[in-house]
Amino acid sequence: MNAVLSSTPVTFTAPMPGLETVHDFALRNIDSAPGLFALEAEQPVTVRLFLADAAVFVPGYTPPLPAGAREALELRDGEAPQVLVVVNHSPAATTVNLMAPIVLNPATRRCAQLVLDGKEYPLRADLGALQR
Repeated sequence: MNAVLSSTPVTFTAPMPGLETVHDFALRNIDSAPGLFALEAEQPVTVRLFLADAAVFVPGYTPPLPAGAREALELRDGEAPQVLVVVNHSPAATTVNLMAPIVLNPATRRCAQLVLDGKEYPLRADLGALQR
């Protein structure tokens, strides 16, 4: 697992779908839950998404990283990004979005949300089932 600072600003290489007007984010550790983060923004609207470190919560999940994304993240040869998945909680289940992971270069604090093609990765994967 890569370590993200307690709270650190991050920059997206392209706007996240649905959040095109939001540019300044901070990634904050959730102290009581290792591997869980809050991605937060306050301008022009308040946004908070909960993200889980895939290495902790979805072992073996390694989405393809296009060369253009590697370049935009400023990853060097041999460096792997930290892969984060968006967590959605409902009374029925807690799910994670494996179709649109957020990849982060902790060294540069640059990140990107990938939108994967195909049916291999579900939009709402039951977190409990993934950890069995």
